[in-house]
Amino acid sequence: MGEPDVTVVIPARNEAAYVEGALASVLAQTHPLARIEAVVVDNGSTDGTADVVRAFAAAAPGLCLRLVQEPVAGLARAKNRGARAARGRWLVFLDADSRLSPRLVHDVVARAHVGYRAGSIAVLADSGDWLDRGFFALMEVGKRWLGVRAQMFYCERALFEWLGGFDERLRLAEDSEFLARVKRAHLDVCHLTESWIATSPRRLHSLPLRLALATTFARWALAHGGIGRQRAY
Repeated sequence: MGEPDVTVVIPARNEAAYVEGALASVLAQTHPLARIEAVVVDNGSTDGTADVVRAFAAAAPGLCLRLVQEPVAGLARAKNRGARAARGRWLVFLDADSRLSPRLVHDVVARAHVGYRAGSIAVLADSGDWLDRGFFALMEVGKRWLGVRAQMFYCERALFEWLGGFDERLRLAEDSEFLARVKRAHLDVCHLTESWIATSPRRLHSLPLRLALATTFARWALAHGGIGRQRAY
């Protein structure tokens, strides 16, 4: 049937506990499954992530699912490896601890067909905790009202390749840096809100007394301004 419409690129480093949920959300898309592929990039995992992906592929033969290896650790590097392996016209970057809403691929294709070659995607907390949900709702304020374009997004594969992909020197905010380059190329970057990505708030629970809410916000804000992008995250 030729190349798929969309490739979902999922970088995964020691994500055995989460990656199955990410893949299940790809399998549950309302867009024709024959027009979707998933590429999981095993980024040097030591916890059986690859085994989980292989088992999922065996149990879901209707999904075009490929596992590729990138042994050198680095999120930007892993995403670039997945993009090089992709066959879809449109790339959707999904963290391994996150889930697509069922109509997301459908809505990405619809936005693409009206001329948006790239766009960020609404992200919400995969949690019932009000602090978790409030944190990501605050991030959405920046995206909807201040024009911030960051976190998980979609992009035309040809455009991604033309711009050189992610800057592999960066360890944080590689997404916002890439989308800033899209804007500098005089292309509109939309923000898709018809669908969403639900992501694990586990980072927000990494410090006592919920202090990670403040530290995570500070690091993201500074990184968006170009500060601390090469520090370990």
